[in-house]
Amino acid sequence: MIAAKRKGTRNEHRSRDLLEAVGYSVTRAAGSLGCWDLIGVGSEDFVLVQCKTRDWPGMREMKVLRQFPAPPNVRKVVHRWRPRQAVPDVREL
Repeated sequence: MIAAKRKGTRNEHRSRDLLEAVGYSVTRAAGSLGCWDLIGVGSEDFVLVQCKTRDWPGMREMKVLRQFPAPPNVRKVVHRWRPRQAVPDVREL
């Protein structure tokens, strides 16, 4: 369990680094146990990111993410990190 948590945290940091590289200021919100792991603030929009290791979220979790109330300039994104992958698979909701 500890190794899985460590891997998830590492992937959240990797996603944060990618967002920061394209100009977002990012807060890691994973400890709050909310829907989103990362919140990015850009000059023209915001991005909410759920990070997953190996698998996409299940149908129930995807429904919760899609229905999360957000203004029109907020993008909702899932990053899926697979083993030995340099960048995540990205799914915009």
